[in-house]
Amino acid sequence: MQVRIGRAAAFAALAIAVMAIASAQRARAQQAASAKETSASTDQGNVDLGKAIFAEHCSHCHGFNMVNAGTITPDLRKFPDDRQRFVNTVKHGKNNRMPPWGDILKDDDIANLWAYVSSRRGQE
Repeated sequence: MQVRIGRAAAFAALAIAVMAIASAQRARAQQAASAKETSASTDQGNVDLGKAIFAEHCSHCHGFNMVNAGTITPDLRKFPDDRQRFVNTVKHGKNNRMPPWGDILKDDDIANLWAYVSSRRGQE
């Protein structure tokens, strides 16, 4: 009789442990999904801010929505995935053709521009 009670208690303890692990895994999955949603909305917010900054400061040369012939100014939809190069170019200008924007745009503005440019990469 004691063996049966011992086995039943062990089985019950095992069942409780499995349920606790499953519950913890569900909670972690929900937290990860929530964090991903927040990140996605933040990313879209950065893209939207970058688009507005682009329209105000960059579209005159690089074209509305980055669409231009790419002959005088580069087609930014084809800009390589090189954030540091982008930041340096925006801050310091390039080849005496692109003016430096480092005194006008804040680091956050440039980060938002990067988010917008990155979101349009490869789109025609």
